[in-house]
Amino acid sequence: MIDVRLLQKDFENIANSLERKGVEQEVLDNLKAISEEAKVKRQEMENVTAEQNKLSKEFGRYKKEGLDIAPLQANINELKAQKQEMEEEVRVLEEKLTSIALGVPNLPDANVPDGADEEENVVLETIGEKPTFDFEPKEHWDLDNGWLDFERGVKLAKSRFSAIKGQGARLERALINYMLDFNRQRGFEEWYVPFMANSNTLQGTGQLPKFEDDLFKIEGEDLYLIPTAEVSLTNLYNDEIVPAEELPLMLTSYTPCFRKEAGSAGRDTRGLIRQHQFDKVEMVAITKQEESEEVFEKMVSCASDLLTSLGLAHQKVQLCTGDLGFSAAVTIDLEVWLPGQNKYREISSISNTREFQARRAKIRYKDGKKNILAHTLNGSSLAVGRTLLAIMENYQQEDGTVAIPEVLKKYM
Repeated sequence: MIDVRLLQKDFENIANSLERKGVEQEVLDNLKAISEEAKVKRQEMENVTAEQNKLSKEFGRYKKEGLDIAPLQANINELKAQKQEMEEEVRVLEEKLTSIALGVPNLPDANVPDGADEEENVVLETIGEKPTFDFEPKEHWDLDNGWLDFERGVKLAKSRFSAIKGQGARLERALINYMLDFNRQRGFEEWYVPFMANSNTLQGTGQLPKFEDDLFKIEGEDLYLIPTAEVSLTNLYNDEIVPAEELPLMLTSYTPCFRKEAGSAGRDTRGLIRQHQFDKVEMVAITKQEESEEVFEKMVSCASDLLTSLGLAHQKVQLCTGDLGFSAAVTIDLEVWLPGQNKYREISSISNTREFQARRAKIRYKDGKKNILAHTLNGSSLAVGRTLLAIMENYQQEDGTVAIPEVLKKYM
């Protein structure tokens, strides 16, 4: 969540930053008006409280000196009633302010390029060699190897679900194990977490309340299927004060991910690119504020090196403000080369949310006697289904079979 106190202190600069991320002026004006009203009302309440405390101190002197305490008591009672009324007004205003603030995105870093959408993202680096073929490479869904069964996936659930069998299923499992081992060797501690989360957990990382329509809700329960392990891993430390000497916490986990993808109608309707259920290995870090930039670079390198180890050409892309996620202050995407589609496609997204999620989830660390909001970071390492299809397209043979990358053979 954005820092409401900072908004009150420096509204113009905060508003300018939020406008870069597409927040409408009407929302900003409403936020400012309620923020200022709450600030004024709280000050009035504090003034009444101070006056009440002053008169209460006089009470003992009045009794000692035999003075008439009735007028003083009447004033104190009147002030007490005023204070109670003001407390309720402040509570209502601050709840309204919080409700609006929960729907406002994170501030983009100053060095994030301005842009309207993904077309204005900036390619930072291209890594690895694209494969060459002496035949026309196919898209993964056209390979005649029997791995993917979209019809049976639809029969079991609905469109945008798939079933994978045989060598394809084994490769999916091999990728999960390889990714977890790779991340563990880079210093990430492996976790196994629930595949469901409650509303408080999802609010902590920013999925609720704004993106509820993209989540699969469990009927009759305060539970949702998780859209990413970022939700579970980050909120392991929800409402905790982590000893500074334990930071940075670097975590990794495999989970399936469940997304309605409500805003993606008509996009990538074929193949494994955009599914309602997919596997992913996630990285999450919780750091001191001054350490998050260094950890961010390590996370980008970890995911990039993982792709390199699989022999997959890819590029690093800096997201512009118009393509930046709700919680992210800065994001680097990794896009893998898909020869069947003849283009790069996103396979990993690594973000630093600064203190945005930590403020929502109350994740702090102690520096001396002071509690400080942590920085939280997250990144895919990697989206398993997209890695599977990238291997299918990059390692395809003319007869439709798929060669297995050397590092995965022992996992098969």
